[in-house]
Amino acid sequence: MHMLNFVICDDNVNILDRLEKLLENIFTKNNFEGQVSFKFNNFEDLLACFDNENQIDVLLLDINLKSQKTGLDLAEEIRKKNKNVYLIFTTGHLEYAMMAYKYKTFDYLAKPITYERLEDTVKRLFDDIYGLPKKYIKIDNKDTLVDETQIQYIKRDGMKLNFHTSSRDYESYSSFNKIQDKLPDNFVRCHKSYIVNLNNIKNVDPVALTVYFNNDTFCSIGPKYKKEFMEVIKNHGIIE
Repeated sequence: MHMLNFVICDDNVNILDRLEKLLENIFTKNNFEGQVSFKFNNFEDLLACFDNENQIDVLLLDINLKSQKTGLDLAEEIRKKNKNVYLIFTTGHLEYAMMAYKYKTFDYLAKPITYERLEDTVKRLFDDIYGLPKKYIKIDNKDTLVDETQIQYIKRDGMKLNFHTSSRDYESYSSFNKIQDKLPDNFVRCHKSYIVNLNNIKNVDPVALTVYFNNDTFCSIGPKYKKEFMEVIKNHGIIE
């Protein structure tokens, strides 16, 4: 999965900055490989960017630019240079929506653009490009998706659950009972406060009652869970 490069073009610098911040928040929250590579407030620089053969995957383009060219005019020129770029139009004028679709438009966002609406579009876009793997699990009611292959363990911490992955931690207000049904069979309870991902276990010390993962991460095995857990990991081929 390569990093998707987003470009924003709007004649209002405040909107450019706001859209960049919204997009960066969406990338971080959803663990998406995306970045805002360029921001332009005039069409000359935008067209030059496409002429320079930069890798551009997604363009958010304002239709109502304060210039002799509209966003629709630009879309026509850009399509000749790049047939594959994902086009997302932004505008305060809904009557342009139907015209925008002839330029192979992915979506159309009415101003003022809300975080939720933009996030919905970006999620669909990543899904469209990569197909959302079935190995993502939804950990809360905000639609936070975590790649389950990256989870080492899930820790219960009071009213919260901490999803510890190889790169970062995610927290959600939930319980083991609620999340357990959503998890695949390789997630097994080993302690009253821990569920571990068998696929990411590096080693198990049955004497010290400890499970080890990469990056020097570890968690405990509860005495009550030891017998059943040791049988599971033997069947899984983790230890002899």
